Amino acid sequence: MLNKPLLVESLIVFIAVLCVHTVVWDRHSWCAIALAVQAFYVQFKWDRLLQLGGAVFQFRTTANSGLLPASMVVPLLGIVMKERCKSAGIVFFERFGIVVASTGMLVALFLSVIAVGITKPVPTNTCILTGIAGSIIIYTMKHSLTVSEVIEVLEVLLIFVYLSMILLYLLPRCFTPGEALLVIEGISFVLNQLIKRSLNVVESRGDPIDFFLLVTVVGVVLLGIIFTVLFLFMDSGTWISSMFFHMMTAVLGLGVIMPWLYRLIQRNPLFWLLQFLFQTQTRVYLLVYWTMLAASACAVVFYQNAKRSSESKKHQASTITRKCFHFIVVATYVPGLIYDRQLLYVAAVLCLAVFIFLEYIRYFRIKPFGQTLRHLLSLFLDERDSGPLILTHIYLLLGMSLPVWLFPRPCAPKGTLSGAGALVPYSGVLAVGVGDTMASVLGSTMGEIKWPGTKKTFEGTMMAIFAQIIAVALILIFDSSVNLNSSYAWILGSVSLVSLLEAYTTQIDNLLLPLYLQIMLM
Repeated sequence: MLNKPLLVESLIVFIAVLCVHTVVWDRHSWCAIALAVQAFYVQFKWDRLLQLGGAVFQFRTTANSGLLPASMVVPLLGIVMKERCKSAGIVFFERFGIVVASTGMLVALFLSVIAVGITKPVPTNTCILTGIAGSIIIYTMKHSLTVSEVIEVLEVLLIFVYLSMILLYLLPRCFTPGEALLVIEGISFVLNQLIKRSLNVVESRGDPIDFFLLVTVVGVVLLGIIFTVLFLFMDSGTWISSMFFHMMTAVLGLGVIMPWLYRLIQRNPLFWLLQFLFQTQTRVYLLVYWTMLAASACAVVFYQNAKRSSESKKHQASTITRKCFHFIVVATYVPGLIYDRQLLYVAAVLCLAVFIFLEYIRYFRIKPFGQTLRHLLSLFLDERDSGPLILTHIYLLLGMSLPVWLFPRPCAPKGTLSGAGALVPYSGVLAVGVGDTMASVLGSTMGEIKWPGTKKTFEGTMMAIFAQIIAVALILIFDSSVNLNSSYAWILGSVSLVSLLEAYTTQIDNLLLPLYLQIMLM
């Protein structure tokens, strides 16, 4: 029997793909349609494998595979980036968009081939569809990529294969196949770009904040892999192991990550960072304001745990309590987007590094704070945190930050895109901070009419759409750089489509929704 919510989710993704195809209408958008059709069929094979326990690795069991929505994110991002940079006349980033789209398609095809290959009996029709889609994509790549670009695509695929084997083995039940595709593909892109730019320092002159993002992401991931392997052979909860953890972190940070960043930006990273953070009075005010918000978030955590201690029957925080952090994040990002986006970019990178490092301390039970973090954060767990790692707060940060990090600054000479694209940096704020929050809060308290086959309510979705429209109006009032050029119908359609996706998807909405809204707005 077909899963109706899955069919509706697939329909929403197809509409997004067709919207992009209608605007772009080139061979790459046709390839995206072919990829979407084969991913739709293959995701049923993945779902069957998960139900029967036939997958090679252990995935999160409280959701479907999510292959279709995840497969389309990177190809669509590459296609819309290519079009934006083409209209701006930036040839380098137009070519980079083609590489991104081609890589996303090839990696998604690779995951599809794995599912088809381990399904017994072999699904003939799905194999034929995958073969046709693969032939179309490879033929298009052959006629649109140079030799060096083909090599770059294959490099990312190779990194993806090795990282998948390592991370999915070390982190069972943390991801669905779709979430694993998005996360590991993103890390693979970052690692490949960092290696490429490190080998061509003279030619790869760029903004230091971009290098800061690349080095930080690769650094924290390598740190986690190294300690996970080491602590397979020793108890991580002892004082000796904890001292070793802190010493090795310092050695890797000061001996590897800092010199690596120095090679890329050609200056002392610490001095550069301090000068950057305190360069203007506005930045100082923003940093003080963000520090106060961080303190308030910590206060909420401590208060809820104190409340749990006094109420023995209450074991988990309510939906409204968890959404308090969404409000705090919105209050953090909106001033940064209005007054200093570069500072927000760097601050988000630093915050990501801190979040991941604290998760390492909690996961490995590193003294003196490991056990305390385990106790404090256990109150905020939900069904999506079924693996050894707690990732929902990291996904929230990524969902808010990715539109800022992925914004094609070189293709926007005045710092903003035209039309609906001017709202691209606000995608995370709109989709997660406003839409998802209002849908959850209003849906859980006032919602009565449920969408067929889901726990989400019609009232929650309508409130999410309405709240995002109000948020767009407020952005127009307070951010003078935003000029929508009468593209209000497209914005309304994009917001409505993403809100419907929130109602029907079982994937991590904090990660998926901002990316789809960014694609639609671009």
